[in-house]
Amino acid sequence: MNKRWVVKIGSALLTNNGKGLDKVAIAAWVAQISQLKRQQIDVVLVSSGAIAEGMQRLGWHTRPTELHQLQAAAAVGQMGLVQTYESLFSKHQIHSAQVLLIHDDFTNTKQTNNVRTTLNQLIKLNIVPIVNENDTVATDEIKLGDNDTLAALVANLIEADQLIILTDQGGVYDADPRQHPQAKLIEKINVNDEKLEKVAGRTGGSLGSGGMHTKVLAAKTAAKTNTNTVIASGKTANVLTRLYAGECIGTLIQC
Repeated sequence: MNKRWVVKIGSALLTNNGKGLDKVAIAAWVAQISQLKRQQIDVVLVSSGAIAEGMQRLGWHTRPTELHQLQAAAAVGQMGLVQTYESLFSKHQIHSAQVLLIHDDFTNTKQTNNVRTTLNQLIKLNIVPIVNENDTVATDEIKLGDNDTLAALVANLIEADQLIILTDQGGVYDADPRQHPQAKLIEKINVNDEKLEKVAGRTGGSLGSGGMHTKVLAAKTAAKTNTNTVIASGKTANVLTRLYAGECIGTLIQC
């Protein structure tokens, strides 16, 4: 059986900090995922960016606070997101599929089984499922949810070997590197190490809804199905293929 990876890419990486989709960067990740698939790694991609892309298309410079405006931005932005992925994956002769989920899909047993069956079937067909929260109809998910949690739940669902969370930070540090220049990267840590939560701050960027704290919580969730998590910078050249080759990049959170 092929190994399974869930790869999550955050809004700040995808949208070049709000300047629309960074298609050059996305093309690089798509190329790496295509290489992984040639190495018998099945990949499910959890992609943020719909709301940020929608804001750019609508000419909004600040993230709205009203729920219906967020939902509208998500609906508009999702179009650009899937168009970009489909066109870039097609260059590698790979089909992609859109899978929009809400938290109810993981709490209702019938819905959970249906999502699992669908994802497994897409993987069997050699298609890359592109998963995102269904922000267009979700209510509290936009305010309280985040795609780090979604990625971990998907990893549980398909029993992934590894969860890769790509962010604009280098990984988990022993202090906030934005405030403490001497902060050191934690290269490897056990998921149950108390130090892990202490060093993970609760704040995130203006575009994303999750900071390092949510990524640590996601690693804990992923660990329930013995899935290891890597938190690494998506700006690192060839980060996915280098991780496959065994390089130590970012922070490895082991079960």
